[in-house]
Amino acid sequence: MGNKYKVIDLFSGAGGLSLGFLQTRKYDIKVAFENSPHMQETYRLNHPGVEIQGDVCTADYADIMRRHGNIDVVIGGPPCQGFSNANRQKNHAVSQNNKLVKQYLRAILELQPKAFVMENVSMLRSEVHRFYMEKGDAATIARCQIPVKETSIHLLDTEFMFKGAVAIVQDKEKVEKYLWADRDYFELNIIYKASKNISKMLKALNKHKSQLLHIAEGFQNMPKNDYILHEGEKAFKAVSDYYAGTLEASEIKEKIEHSIMIQRMLGRAKEIFENQIIVDEYVQSKGLAAKVRSFSVYDYLCRILEAPENNYVIASDVLCAADYGAPQKRMRFVLIGIKKSISHKIVLPKGRFSTNKYRTVRDAIGDLEDIKPITDVAEDKNGIIIQPKEGLSQLASSLRNSRVLKNHIITKTTDTAMERFRALSQGQNFHALDSALKTNTYTDAARTQNTIYLRLNYDEPSGTVVNVRKSMWIHPTLDRAVSVREAARLQTFPDSFVFCGSKDKQYQQVGNAVPPIMAKSIAKKLAQTLTKSLQLIEKENG
Repeated sequence: MGNKYKVIDLFSGAGGLSLGFLQTRKYDIKVAFENSPHMQETYRLNHPGVEIQGDVCTADYADIMRRHGNIDVVIGGPPCQGFSNANRQKNHAVSQNNKLVKQYLRAILELQPKAFVMENVSMLRSEVHRFYMEKGDAATIARCQIPVKETSIHLLDTEFMFKGAVAIVQDKEKVEKYLWADRDYFELNIIYKASKNISKMLKALNKHKSQLLHIAEGFQNMPKNDYILHEGEKAFKAVSDYYAGTLEASEIKEKIEHSIMIQRMLGRAKEIFENQIIVDEYVQSKGLAAKVRSFSVYDYLCRILEAPENNYVIASDVLCAADYGAPQKRMRFVLIGIKKSISHKIVLPKGRFSTNKYRTVRDAIGDLEDIKPITDVAEDKNGIIIQPKEGLSQLASSLRNSRVLKNHIITKTTDTAMERFRALSQGQNFHALDSALKTNTYTDAARTQNTIYLRLNYDEPSGTVVNVRKSMWIHPTLDRAVSVREAARLQTFPDSFVFCGSKDKQYQQVGNAVPPIMAKSIAKKLAQTLTKSLQLIEKENG
């Protein structure tokens, strides 16, 4: 079949999913949507000829079809935070990212492609990923019989309750009246968050002094009979008193906490209004909460796409990248669908690699061990010329496809980090360090994740590649950080795929990507199903 399937990639990132699809030579990517300028730059460089658009929320699919004809396949990985695990510290009850799953769905509903592939964190099928029911959802939920359950949005803990709180959260004008400017909340919240650790708090107070004193001027002479305004004045007075030397730093937290909690409550109440979330009632038990209804993202997607007017048949599973040849145990949730008129059945590809045959970190990056990395993006302009090498692993010989090695960049290692690097053996992480080496780091050293200061093990696949700079991943045998290129190899990006932007942006793009090798397996399986089914239909229609 000479013609390739026309594809749109939503939330394309640097282009890992696109790359896997292109490697099969069965697809032609027409448009990619990506909001981040650095990722756009990387995508553009590696996928010349693909039209790139920014915000998927403004996508005009009718226009795309006018210019490119019918789109056969929609692919992409919409971010979905799920709200139950949304950190209460963050002032968001409703993750904006959840909106993006609805944008992914809109693309399918408007383009009606033959098939789609959606990729996401492995949690998507869990109960955690739910939407709050908004006014606009009601009709769809009834029509598609999406299961709904009672949920509550926590607004305020009992110890911070005050008279009139319930009336305020129900009144949009009052909520807006009492909400501080973002900057004011941000500045005070920094101090509040640092209050767990006095030395961090002193640093923050020092750093933010001029901004805090400036804000404090606007919080003077508030009416005593207005609890919220009075608490605000009390909070900023505490900060001013500290700078004036009449209050100890250790006494600040207690004086600002009420205001911070009230602002968080107001922030959530505002989001309820902005997102038009249906509140059944406000209840006072264990503080104050809004009783709402919610439904799982998974049910929502499946019920709508399987509905007769869309008529897709769907398969989904959590796939491990190592099963498909990546040297990495990355778990991703994949949802795939095809029009019932094309095929009654769709399946995800089976992995070819069994646990005892998994590819390892050595397979991926062992051949780069003798190449000295650089520490400055400016030095990477021409890359590093590398010589051909004998005895490469099958994986390395497929990825080492360029005489010029780019992105072999690492962060400069501080003396403290170097001491830690030297103390760790393969497979060990921050927790294995002597307590003397754990000082001055994380707010709560005991709760540090196991991926922090991890020295990779050459003879095993790595764990999920994240932003390895932030996690301070260490090379298996050398006392240095893992380079952007090495992280990209663990993700199965070939050396000819170049990442753009600052060092941190490069690390982040690699960490967010879909391993192309896994994407390729999915793309190949989908192409087989499409081609076989479409040929059958053609035959039948003679």
